[in-house]
Amino acid sequence: MDIAIVGAGQAGVSLATRLRALKHDGAITLIGEEPVAPYQRPPLSKNYLLGDKSFDSLLLKPASFYEEQSIDLLTGKQVAGIDRVNQRLDFSDGATHGYDALALTTGSAARKLPAEIGGALEGVFTLRSAQDVDAISASLFATGERSDGKPGRVLIVGGGYLGLEAAASATKRGLQVTLIEMGDRILQRVAGTETSAFFRALHHSHGVDLREGVGLDYLIGTDRVRGARLSDGSELDVDVVVVAIGVDANAGLARAAGLEVENGIVVDAQCQTLDASIFAAGDCTSFPHGDSHIRLESVGNAIAQAEAAAGSITGATEPYVAKPWFWSDQYDAKLQIAGLNMGYDRVVTRNRTGSAPSFWYFHGDELLAVDAVNDGRAYMAGKKLIEMGRTADPDLIADPGHDLKLLLRR
Repeated sequence: MDIAIVGAGQAGVSLATRLRALKHDGAITLIGEEPVAPYQRPPLSKNYLLGDKSFDSLLLKPASFYEEQSIDLLTGKQVAGIDRVNQRLDFSDGATHGYDALALTTGSAARKLPAEIGGALEGVFTLRSAQDVDAISASLFATGERSDGKPGRVLIVGGGYLGLEAAASATKRGLQVTLIEMGDRILQRVAGTETSAFFRALHHSHGVDLREGVGLDYLIGTDRVRGARLSDGSELDVDVVVVAIGVDANAGLARAAGLEVENGIVVDAQCQTLDASIFAAGDCTSFPHGDSHIRLESVGNAIAQAEAAAGSITGATEPYVAKPWFWSDQYDAKLQIAGLNMGYDRVVTRNRTGSAPSFWYFHGDELLAVDAVNDGRAYMAGKKLIEMGRTADPDLIADPGHDLKLLLRR
């Protein structure tokens, strides 16, 4: 059986690797649009933007791996269409590639600012690829050459984890950073007010001009950005703009091929689309979780779902059950998240020290999720409880003197 994988990111590499581990001995072709070997994306807004990591250190596998595993890696190749009737991929350069089974691991794409408000100006960037970060870094270094001797001025648009990580990295590089979030608070979509408050204070302490409830009206500049007009009527002098306003699933190929798409490529518990020969995994998918479908943007899900898809392709029937976990590094704070806090009605704070709190999300008596800052023990205890389908006494959690390991024995 010849298997084609479209999308050479974390999910695509994990799927190909798992297929070989499952003893699949047919052809595997891994196809990526970027002209480089598959690499990790999480460090892009952190160590790579800081200049602490080289591109080679980001590679998911050494070049020799693909040859050793007989995985045909095609880089710089754009798939223009899927011919489901003939089970064939059509490339933009006119080439074609047949398949017996197809896996879509196309990931997601960063949302951009509209051109009419300055989104196409030079100096305005999204942060999704290594190429993006290379361009941002080159522009940031250029700001150090300002004739007035002042630090370069960076505007971050968006107060989610990516925007906050970019703000931390830019600040650590000595730049003057303003971050705006049009919502009432940073992290509003993904975390409770307690987590937001912790990171708000953290960024303030490092000199970030963090403005919540403030959006962007338009950017100012002819060819290159030089300023921004905000929704509160204020104006900023700006040298570089980093746009971190979310991502959308790369589902265009699937939609054009007639597959079901709703907030991602819709798959069942076996990672299979409505076409029995086409599977999907990672950021691009909408999959069953409880009584609904969800889409997760995380390394953990990309790996686990891709491995489940490999199993389904080779005949396994076990359903994929997500065990969500995430992380974010900002300054000296490491945030680790277990579970999904959707539907919470109570947050319990555990605070061993001011710099290492954890926030536990409950719906009634049910433990849904944990946000742990610089507290790996709280994260692991919460993760294990959630994955075992167990809860814990909120009063014991809130007691910083109570050993969390005891919660796992009850």
